[in-house]
Amino acid sequence: MKNKFYNYIQELQNSITSGLEAIDGKATFQEDIWVRPEGGGGRTRVIENGNVFEKGGVNISGVHGVLPDSMQAYFGVKDADFFACGLSLVLHPKNPMVPTVHANWRYFEMYDRDGNIVDQWFGGGQDLTPYYLFEEDAKHFHQKCKTACDKHNPEFYPKYKARCDEYFYNSHRNEGRGIGGLFFDYCKASDDMNMQNWYDFVTEVGDSFLEAYLPIVEKRKDLEYTKAQRDWQEIRRGRYVEFNLVHDKGTLFGLKTNGRIESILMSLPPHVQWVYDHKPEAGSDEEKLIKVLQKPIDWV
Repeated sequence: MKNKFYNYIQELQNSITSGLEAIDGKATFQEDIWVRPEGGGGRTRVIENGNVFEKGGVNISGVHGVLPDSMQAYFGVKDADFFACGLSLVLHPKNPMVPTVHANWRYFEMYDRDGNIVDQWFGGGQDLTPYYLFEEDAKHFHQKCKTACDKHNPEFYPKYKARCDEYFYNSHRNEGRGIGGLFFDYCKASDDMNMQNWYDFVTEVGDSFLEAYLPIVEKRKDLEYTKAQRDWQEIRRGRYVEFNLVHDKGTLFGLKTNGRIESILMSLPPHVQWVYDHKPEAGSDEEKLIKVLQKPIDWV
């Protein structure tokens, strides 16, 4: 399974970066192959200063070795080895009318000292972070998520949509990071779903990503915007940074397993503002966004 999924994310990285380069029309991804001294490595691809994307990354990795003490304590195990692979992407567009997007699909195995698999699971999801709310974009993104889920289980979309709303939440701000999407983790074999079934589901969601995001980019990338709207985008990016550094499990896992720091922090936007006690003007589009982020909405 680990080889099968790693092959899949290699191909998915190629298709996603090709699609993004085509819609940007200027910038191309810079590739960086890296090796983790403790075992494994990855292929980082970063795009910067494009017509559409100010900064973004589409990274894959496959790492293995002794599970660090901090993670052994987290999982409640001793003397365990691990293998983890996944694709992680974040895209920060230049135009504040185009939402930031994040996605991740991953697979994890844990072994005893004899090399036997003692645990394995899939995880992942995709979520949208707009700076200005276009309801039709939110509905489109969520409909693509729901369509992918419904092919496998009609209960998946409401379940993983709710988990996404719960997970991507800045509790210290009492607001969501964005308008959500899907989030699933610890997807293990059960009476209803074997590991092949989970593979089929996760790859279905991965394959749906470009259909969920690119039509929104195409519709919004050439809209005009003001400096004030750009300032708002940078203030909201600050909330994005706060979530990644305070709450995000993937970031914390990478830091605790001696992951490649440049790949872990590539999700951070290049231009951000933290304005003291900033509040949007009453009745403005900016305030409309904040109100939406304070309570999850059923978009489909």
